[in-house]
Amino acid sequence: MYRLTVIYDHPADPDAFLRHYRDVHAVLASKMPRLQSYEWGVCEMPDGSAPPHFVVATLDWASKDDAMAALQSPEGQAGTADLGNFTEPDQVRLFFQELTEAV
Repeated sequence: MYRLTVIYDHPADPDAFLRHYRDVHAVLASKMPRLQSYEWGVCEMPDGSAPPHFVVATLDWASKDDAMAALQSPEGQAGTADLGNFTEPDQVRLFFQELTEAV
């Protein structure tokens, strides 16, 4: 399994961010080819304090080749192009991992 983790920092307008993310960006991202799983959530801390990040998303494919092909596809390019519509370039980070099953 190959995973893309996307971490978003706190935006200036959280409601506008969530509205765009839920109604536009998540729809675009979910259409990428061979995507096996796509989950996202608003971060919170158990003690109620402010978390270091606002939203974290994970997207999974069967292989690195599938993930890279998906990101290069028209659907992947549309999702990438949409990032500037709701977040600043320095407020989003992407990480890729080859997953190892531990349990």
